[in-house]
Parts: sequence; C-alpha cells; structure tokens
Amino acid sequence: MKILLGSGGIRTKERKNLFFRLMKENFQGCKKVIFIPYASGDYVEYTNSVKEMFSHLEFEIIGIHELDNPLVELEKMEGIYVGGGNTFSLVKKLHEKEIIEIIKRKVLNEGVPYAGVSAGANVACPTMQTTNDMPIDLVPSFETFNIIPFQINPHYHPGKIWWKENDTLNEHFGETRKKRIQEYHMNHDTPVIGLYEGAFLTCNDEGIELLGNKAAVIIKGLEIETISPNIKMNYDLSTR
Repeated sequence: MKILLGSGGIRTKERKNLFFRLMKENFQGCKKVIFIPYASGDYVEYTNSVKEMFSHLEFEIIGIHELDNPLVELEKMEGIYVGGGNTFSLVKKLHEKEIIEIIKRKVLNEGVPYAGVSAGANVACPTMQTTNDMPIDLVPSFETFNIIPFQINPHYHPGKIWWKENDTLNEHFGETRKKRIQEYHMNHDTPVIGLYEGAFLTCNDEGIELLGNKAAVIIKGLEIETISPNIKMNYDLSTR
C-alpha cells in the first residue's frame, strides 16, 4: 500500500519541493496517473494546471473526464491522484460515477498508489465528515474511499482566527477547528488527525509518517496531542 495525503497550503518553495519529492516517490514506476478533478467547478482548467505542475516528473497526468470509459481505465490504472477543492462536489460525483469501490479495491488489494490533497485527503477517510467545506452539493452518502481507518481535518490550526482591517487586528469569535471536531466526536468514535498547512502523511503497510509540518491527534475523550514532523505512527494514530 502506498498512500500520500496532504493538507494543502503548498505555496512556499520549500513546501512545493517537498510535495514534488513525495509525489515522485509515491508514483515511482508509474507512467500514467489518473487525476480526479471533481472537487473543482472546471475540470479542464484544473487538470491542465495539474499537468503543468507535474510536467517535470516522470509520470503523465490523465484527467478522468478525458477517458472514454473511466471504469475500464480505472481497472488498468497505475496510480490515482485526487485533487482538492470542495469535498461535497467531489463526493457527489464519486458516488454518481460509481467509482468509490473500484478505487478502494485497487488501492488496498492491488497496491495501486494513491495521492490526495485537501478534499482528496478527506475522501481517503471512512467518511467526509471532517471536511471544512461549504455543502454546495447534496451528497447521497457521507461514505468515501475508507482506505485509511481514521479521519483527516485538512487546513487545521490550533486556535482562533484574527483578521486584519487596515492596520487593526480583530479577533474572530467563531468556532475553532477543535470545537468542530468535538462536535464530530459527539456522534462518532473514529480518531481524527488535524493536518497543519504543508503537512503530509505517507502511509504504507508498516504505518504512517508525518512530514512537512505539525499535526494534531484528536482522540475522543483525550487531550489533543500536537506532534512534530518526522514522527511515525500506527493506524490508530499512536506513535511508534
């Protein structure tokens, strides 16, 4: 199993270089990688931007919407990359196209490498229920790929938000990520990892490694544990 999951926020040169290195390692040996742009409102523009981004790497990006018969091509795929955007739009389309089970099987049973950033990391989880996104589309189910046994909250930050108006900083008193995940745990026991911007998880048969930035491990009934990059974890999010 080879899975790469990122929070997003890949804007700095250092973060981009790490992302490129991890994508190269994750898809080593792949000539073609199917890209799923369903979290975006413009599949063509999004796919073209991703093709340009990875043009210097050894694999070719193929948009799933470019395929004549996606179900047949998914059976033959060498790798799969799911981009970020709106998780509700992404999950709705994954269910409509009936491709959740085939991708899950290819990743877990046949070792096809998977990468997902932001919404693409959310859908690697059992459900999409720890997304931050606006529900702009009605999904038939919250269920997603379930290729990892924990939930991810991308773009995690530990505190409240301050916003700037002219030269004045103002505190925003809305709910924190911590509060939102506490709400999730009112009805669910699945552990959650909140990925700071620029953080990645590499997952294989041995376990998980956190790279790039910090993360918050949030287990129901326990205090939040903030962990540093290069920490290795088990799939119950305990460190090893």
